[in-house]
Amino acid sequence: MPAVKNTEFKAVASNESRQKQDKLTRIIFKLFTYPASVPKAFYVAISGILLYNITSRKFFPGVEHMDKDIQQLKNWIDHSDNVVFFGGAGVSTESGIPDFRSVDGLYNQKWKYPPETILSHSFFEKYPEEYYRFHREKLVVDGARPNKAHLRLAELERQGKLKAVITQNIDGLHQLAGSKNVLELHGSILRAYCSQCGKKYSADLMNHGEGVPHCECGGIIRPDIVLYEEPLNDDIMTKALNYIQNADVLIIGGTSLNVYPAAGLINYYHGNKLALVNLSSTPYDSYADLVIHEKIGEVFSRI
Repeated sequence: MPAVKNTEFKAVASNESRQKQDKLTRIIFKLFTYPASVPKAFYVAISGILLYNITSRKFFPGVEHMDKDIQQLKNWIDHSDNVVFFGGAGVSTESGIPDFRSVDGLYNQKWKYPPETILSHSFFEKYPEEYYRFHREKLVVDGARPNKAHLRLAELERQGKLKAVITQNIDGLHQLAGSKNVLELHGSILRAYCSQCGKKYSADLMNHGEGVPHCECGGIIRPDIVLYEEPLNDDIMTKALNYIQNADVLIIGGTSLNVYPAAGLINYYHGNKLALVNLSSTPYDSYADLVIHEKIGEVFSRI
């Protein structure tokens, strides 16, 4: 029997469109290794059998289950005009921005101090030079662009279906994709202000300058983000809570739901269409009405 690479089959088997099936056929032909003595008719027949089993879900039964879940989510969205999205770091990892808490993410990279310490209010005040060295090297990701999830969410808002994007991210990619009603629970790295007088500043000096930026009043310019030890913005939290309370469909994506108090917001959802889209399991999986363990960009490209 010819040798095949199952992982590549799985990557394309999840879409039943004719275009994907044609691509799958080409992959099968490329991956087969067979002796020249084997009749070509036999080779083509075996290829056909494999193609049938894969596209009919006999080869990967788990793919069929995932497809049904994505279709269910699409149906919810199609029949609703009150969708709310709550997202975390996983939404932006597909745009090249490191995930703070994943196995290969920012929080597992070596640094002089633990990132949780550097990104704290007390550390910023005591060691602003070290903070800004970390800020410019680890938090600023130039050239990041919105991915399929960002773009689809913006489209759903334009269609009048999505009421709000509630995000824990600080990268501004939702706005760059075209979303208008974005509630940034943890602020944005694209805004800056003086920690002493409150004067607003361009983020460029903060993100791409050298040393510690200072205001004309002498105060240190800081990013408009919520550092550890700082409270979340009350107005933004209240708006987020109201959107979640009144949502028909609540989609939570790209978050482990381990960061509080933001993660606790989902406890205020009273509907029966709670969808969790995340590569790994979360503490709320058992409470959700739909759980999809898949890349968020892949899911949103199909809804």
